[in-house]
Amino acid sequence: MTDVAVLALPYLIGLIVVALAFDFLNGLHDAANSIATIVSTRVLAPRYAVMWAAFFNFIAFMFFGLHVAQTIGTGIVEAGAIDPRVIFSALVGAIGWNIATWMLGIPSSSSHALIGGLVGAATAKGGVGVILWGGLSKTAAAIVLSPLVGFLLALTLVLLVSWLVVRQTPFAVDRLFRILQFFSASLYSLGHGGNDAQKTMGIIAVLLYSQGYLGGEFHIPLWVVLSCQAAMALGTLCGGWRIVHTMGSKITRLNPMQGFCAEAGGAITLFAATWLGVPVSTTHTITGAIVGVGAARRTSAVRWAVASNIVVAWVVTLPAAALIAAACYALTSAF
Repeated sequence: MTDVAVLALPYLIGLIVVALAFDFLNGLHDAANSIATIVSTRVLAPRYAVMWAAFFNFIAFMFFGLHVAQTIGTGIVEAGAIDPRVIFSALVGAIGWNIATWMLGIPSSSSHALIGGLVGAATAKGGVGVILWGGLSKTAAAIVLSPLVGFLLALTLVLLVSWLVVRQTPFAVDRLFRILQFFSASLYSLGHGGNDAQKTMGIIAVLLYSQGYLGGEFHIPLWVVLSCQAAMALGTLCGGWRIVHTMGSKITRLNPMQGFCAEAGGAITLFAATWLGVPVSTTHTITGAIVGVGAARRTSAVRWAVASNIVVAWVVTLPAAALIAAACYALTSAF
C-alpha cells in the first residue's frame, strides 16, 4: 500500500459511502422492475412485495459469478484513467440523473446512468482515448437488445401459456398464476440483484485498485459484494412507488398470467446477460417484457405514448449522465 493510498483513506471511505448511496438509490429507483407486475396484479400488497424482492436482491450473489462487476471495473474505460475524482464525478452524474427521473416517475436505467457517468468523467480527464470501445459498444447494444429479447420472450410465453390453458376456466387460470407469480417475481428479483448490484461492486473495486488496496491484481473483495447487495436490497425495501405505478399500470393492464410471463421473460434475459458479463438495464428488460404481453393481447392494449416517452428516457440517459459527470469533474478540478 503506497503513502498516497494511506493519505487518501478518509476520502476513499467517503467515496465508497457515496457509491453505496448510489446502490441504495438504484434499488429504490429500480424496485419497480422487481415488483410492479406482482403489485399491479394484486398478488401481493406493496409492503410485502418489496420485502419479497429485497430478500432475493440480497441473496443474488450466491447464484451468479461477478462477470458484470469485472466488465464495469475493467471493460468500459482504461483502469489508468480512474482516480477518486473520476469516480466521484461518475457517481454524481448517475445519482443526479436517477433522482431527476425518480421524481418525474420515469423508469430510466440506473445502470446506463452509472456507465454514462463513468464515461463522461473519464473523458473529461483523459479524452476519448481512455474509452474501451469494445466494452462500451457491448453495453450500448444491450440498450436495444435487452428490451427486444424481453419483448420476444414474454410475447412467446404468453402465447404458449394461453394455448396450454385454453380449456381451463378463467378462475382456475387466475388462481394458478397467482401462485406461479411468486416464483417468477423471485427469479426476476434474483436477476435484478445479480446484474445491477454488480455495477457498484465494479466501481468500488476499480477505485480500490487505483489506490493500491487490491495488492496489484483486480478482484472483487467479499465485503464489497455483501455491502453492495445489502445497499441495493435496502433501497428496494424502501420502494419507488411513482415508477411502480408507471410500470405496473400506465403501460398496459396486467392479469396474473401476463404478469408471470413478463417476469419470466425478463428473468431469462437477465440471467443470460449476467452469466455473459453484459451490464444490461433491468428497467429496459422488464419494460420490453410488459409491452410484449400487452401486445400479445392486442396492440391497442399498450399505451404507446407512455412507452415512447420511456424509450426517449433510455436514449437520453447515457449522454445526460455523462454530461453531468463531465461538468462535475471540470468543477472539482477547479479546486
